[in-house]
Amino acid sequence: MITTNNPKDKLLMNSAFSISVPRLQTERLTLREYRRDDFDLFADHLANPESSAHLGPADRQTAWRIFSSHAGLWLLQGAGWWALEEKQTGQLVGNVGAFFREQSTVMELGWNTYRASWGRGIASEAAAAVLNYAFDVRREPKVRAFIPPRNESSRRVAERVGMSYEMETELYGKAVNSYICECR
Repeated sequence: MITTNNPKDKLLMNSAFSISVPRLQTERLTLREYRRDDFDLFADHLANPESSAHLGPADRQTAWRIFSSHAGLWLLQGAGWWALEEKQTGQLVGNVGAFFREQSTVMELGWNTYRASWGRGIASEAAAAVLNYAFDVRREPKVRAFIPPRNESSRRVAERVGMSYEMETELYGKAVNSYICECR
């Protein structure tokens, strides 16, 4: 164990692992970094068969791995997932991501709205903000979303934010529809 009393040494040690998750704002939402306190709602969302119907339910241990990997993508790729916080109440209402799968060069967009916030347009609002970020800040040439064929609400979100059906493909052995949006 290394100990030091020099404040400059402590500052250097702490900064070695710092990353910055861009904070985005919409009319109703703050898109911010994941925090440890966000995990309980995240795990509850994945444990609920209704809210995780298109994702597949996950126990708490699996939810922790997913939550941690979402947050860790920022360190590995400079892109990842945001927590969605309602500005007016400070309530966590879901998450949205702009990330790369291991072998992909095309940024992927994903979203989840927690059950209590369904039907309020939150996913569309957050996805639109992230698409703008991907194109305007990151200069991505295109962004893709993979949506299970029976997930009508996510299909509507994709179409609302300007994505169009590209093709049917497979992801982890399951059929999904690929939606794409090219730089505007």
